[in-house]
Amino acid sequence: MGFKVLEMVRPFVSIIPEVSKPERKIQFREKVLWTAITLFIFLVCCQIPLFGIMSSDSADPFYWIRVIMASNRGTLMELGISPIVTSGLIMQLLAGAKILEVGDTPKDRALFNGAQKCVFCVVQQ
Repeated sequence: MGFKVLEMVRPFVSIIPEVSKPERKIQFREKVLWTAITLFIFLVCCQIPLFGIMSSDSADPFYWIRVIMASNRGTLMELGISPIVTSGLIMQLLAGAKILEVGDTPKDRALFNGAQKCVFCVVQQ
């Protein structure tokens, strides 16, 4: 078996934080509560303008991109979710085109998820 490209990200995967599995079953009511809190925080941040950004009533050439990427013009959520979506798309396309060899084992899937997080860190900058 040849060298896998995903093996190059193994040193970086160990320093990237990840969410551990819950130790108990999370009740539906608690999930709804945390979802509502998160949605509230997101909606508040979508209304807080960035310092130094002048709002204008002119046409926004990136309007549809902002709609797709869940972003508003000149707010704290200016970047939206685009770096996460972009990194996920890039990694899925590379895996689907067989450029990246990803196995079916949990170890390979974990390595692929770690590589996706590393690509996110690069895309975000």
